[in-house]
Amino acid sequence: MLLPVILSGGAGTRLWPLSRESYPKQLLPLTSDKTMLQETVLRLTGIADIGQPLVVCNESHRFMVAEQLRQLEVVASSIILEPCGRNTAPAVAVAALQAQATGDDPILLILPADHLIRDVDLFQQTVLAGVELAAEGSLVTFGIVPDAPETGYGYIKAVPHALEGHNAFRVADFVEKPDLPTAQQYVASGQYYWNSGMFLFRASRYLEELETYRPDILSACQHASATLVSDLDFQRLDDESFAACPAESIDYAVMEKTAAAVVLPLAAGWNDVGAWSALWDVHEKDPAGNVLIGDVLTESAQNCYLHATNRMIAAVGVEDLIVVESADAVLVARRDKVQDVKGIVQQLKQQNRPEALLHRRVNRPWGAYEGIDVGERFQVKRITVHPGASLSLQKHHHRAEHWIVVKGTAKVTCGDKILLLAENQSTYIPLGEVHRLENPGRIPLEMIEVQSGSYLGEDDIVRLEDDYGRNAEQELGK
Repeated sequence: MLLPVILSGGAGTRLWPLSRESYPKQLLPLTSDKTMLQETVLRLTGIADIGQPLVVCNESHRFMVAEQLRQLEVVASSIILEPCGRNTAPAVAVAALQAQATGDDPILLILPADHLIRDVDLFQQTVLAGVELAAEGSLVTFGIVPDAPETGYGYIKAVPHALEGHNAFRVADFVEKPDLPTAQQYVASGQYYWNSGMFLFRASRYLEELETYRPDILSACQHASATLVSDLDFQRLDDESFAACPAESIDYAVMEKTAAAVVLPLAAGWNDVGAWSALWDVHEKDPAGNVLIGDVLTESAQNCYLHATNRMIAAVGVEDLIVVESADAVLVARRDKVQDVKGIVQQLKQQNRPEALLHRRVNRPWGAYEGIDVGERFQVKRITVHPGASLSLQKHHHRAEHWIVVKGTAKVTCGDKILLLAENQSTYIPLGEVHRLENPGRIPLEMIEVQSGSYLGEDDIVRLEDDYGRNAEQELGK
């Protein structure tokens, strides 16, 4: 059986301000009306003898991942939660160990959750061609046939002659991102491919090679997986063991060392969507070469990517710019400098600014909340609760809350009282009072929350009961 393993642990900092640590690019609809994760799952539809996907994701993204799969009516074979990021070699190791725990030894199709592939039919054909090689014991990587001397990708050098009976080549070398003259030489030679980060191998073969070349990584992952705990629809690794695992990519840990590495050429319109310039490349453009998303007006603008989410963007007499507007930040960059956006994110983190981590709208398993206004000793939020969903039973040490229902029906627990509130009705939650908000209706509940008090941080929460297995240390917010 072929088991897809989808790696959804990245942060996507180069696509800030839309991609943020708490809501990274793989969970965003950047190239269609589906998210990158959903597109990755959908392109597997129709492949013969393929199992339900196994997803490895960051613990803080778990409910968003589960919800996006639910929207596709896809049930994951497993969703493994990483307590911290340790790169792809450990992520694939825990997936392989979990796959073998079922008593099977499937062929694993390793796919990052944030790539674009235009020609799905050709992608599927290439995967099926690789299955035969993987079944024979090869560790297959997909090499993207380059159409330009790209300096933003690593390259794979193939030996000159194809394997007998296959359109595949032994791997001669993995090379780092080159400068432009070197990239031009690579493309001209016809022996080099872009390194896609997609792989195909049997679970046991990967673990064998990992034991040979990085037994420390394998040992740490075995310890982390030995006490795997089921939590709702998720599988939790042992925090301490996984945190002690060295952070390493599959390339460095195994593929650059093994003698069984094989590269399978792929020319299916692949793009890793690693920067705003990549999105300019893949989107349709107006006659002046502009990509216009949202409420955008232009006058004498050329070759720009202009993305509005909340307010109108008006661009006059500009060329080769990236302008991305969100509720709380605006990015302006030259199209040839977008790789440096990660430097802005580093500055935000150094200054402990929330814009590095959160959007103004913050998703939660029960719905979402969005900051509207904030001042000294008060804060206003818009809260949306899914039908049938419930926030945790909780209390606050430093703030009181006023709730006003603007749409739907709210069931409110406040101390020993239970209230049912309709539109235009309100209630008050005193400081320190145990309370809970629920939506007993069939439509989303929308309400306005006004907080007042000496401290309004999201860490002022004591959860007493929670339907989603959270606690205050795991996840800030309601």
